[in-house]
Amino acid sequence: MASLRSAAGAALLTLAAGCSLQPTYQRPAMPVATAFPSGAAYQAPAGKPGSSILPAADTGWRNFLADPRLQRLVELALQNNRDLRVAVLNVEKVQAQYRIQRAALFPQVSADTGASNSRTPASVSSSHNTSISHDYSADISSSWEIDFFGRLRSLSDAALEQYLASADARQAAEILLVSQTADQYLTTLAYDEQLALTQSTLQTAQAAYKIVKLQFDTGTASELDLRLSQTAVEQAQVNYSAEQRQRAQAENALVLLVGQPLPRDLPPAVKLDLQPVLADIPAGLPSDLLQRRPDVLQAEALLRSENADIGAARAAFFPRISLTGSLGSASATLGGLFAAGSSAWSFIPSLTLPIFTAGANRANLDVALIQKDIGIAQYEKTVQTAFREVSDGLAARGTYDDQLAAQQRYTEAQQRRFDLANMLYTNGSNSYLDVLTAQTDLYTAQQALITARLNRLTSLVDLYRALGGGWLQHSGDVARPADSPVAKAE
Repeated sequence: MASLRSAAGAALLTLAAGCSLQPTYQRPAMPVATAFPSGAAYQAPAGKPGSSILPAADTGWRNFLADPRLQRLVELALQNNRDLRVAVLNVEKVQAQYRIQRAALFPQVSADTGASNSRTPASVSSSHNTSISHDYSADISSSWEIDFFGRLRSLSDAALEQYLASADARQAAEILLVSQTADQYLTTLAYDEQLALTQSTLQTAQAAYKIVKLQFDTGTASELDLRLSQTAVEQAQVNYSAEQRQRAQAENALVLLVGQPLPRDLPPAVKLDLQPVLADIPAGLPSDLLQRRPDVLQAEALLRSENADIGAARAAFFPRISLTGSLGSASATLGGLFAAGSSAWSFIPSLTLPIFTAGANRANLDVALIQKDIGIAQYEKTVQTAFREVSDGLAARGTYDDQLAAQQRYTEAQQRRFDLANMLYTNGSNSYLDVLTAQTDLYTAQQALITARLNRLTSLVDLYRALGGGWLQHSGDVARPADSPVAKAE
């Protein structure tokens, strides 16, 4: 008999828990190649002796970005950036929404008290006497929808996946902020070097103009040489003013990322060509991106949420069973509310079966199915985008070193050409036009060298982000959960 009761109790619990009409979730096939591209453009850098080569996701940003000034700026950005703050608050909001949806799985219990007084005049009373009635009640009521077909469970699962997706989005926002801060900081360094170069070029042009002006005044130089020299001065002044503006705007963008004015006690900056940025992080396999890229994890969580919505839409075709009951006391007098014989109760089970909805349930199911197809396409696009970003970063890493070396040699050759042209002009065996052309080409080569250094560094930072790096502070740290607060600065 006891075993029969246990079996009946287990069956009742199973029935109350219901069944799920969700489709079995299967991760879509990876819509990219099983390996990153290879070839001349994708040559991996040689590792330094004794260097510890860890995957990007296991390499702390303090180890990757070793410039003390940049590290301080990243700390400030993680503490003060408003976009990141919104992402953190959004996780808390979606978590609360999940708790709301999950609460629907459990009985709702409430306590109620009430009192009513009424007077019926004799003209409408059946007894032809004026009557006054009093009713007092106090009860505890409960309502519960038994989730036989998993509708509430599916909605709760969907809300949970939405919460997990928001946590992944918050992690992606923090990783992006680290790379954006580094990129913008490196851009300000590049503008500093551009300003110094243009200022030096301007000073050289001004000194040359004074010499040509003196020669023109003494009749040993033509007006053409004078005007050519003047154009060099004015062009350098134009460039200097433009770069001053760009430098100021770059710092304003950095301030926005950091979330506060830049402190005055920042460590000194490291020049672009001396920036200690790691370049030997291994790429791994494309399949690693599925677990290391938070935007990919976010897209998959949203896909699972849409899969759960299908279960809720299917359950809408089946009956809903609800139990409502109350237990308490009722009396015509307040003093007798809790007296013997005043107990009152009610039990109201209900079953709602959809018979005719004009196709609304079918349309809702179609929406859920189509939304899942959209989610699959969005997930696949996210994976493809991640694959492309890593591939682009690997191509940049494999080619920028050679480009920089060639650009350096080209700049040195242009410097020598300018020195020779200037020497020949001073000796009277060359025109000033050759000097001006050589000076312009040298300035262009020097600018291109600075730009190449900047692009190489930002491409390494972006590759680090594309591989999932930027979540840990130090290599070897235990990874925080995606919904955790920002790590405290050291």
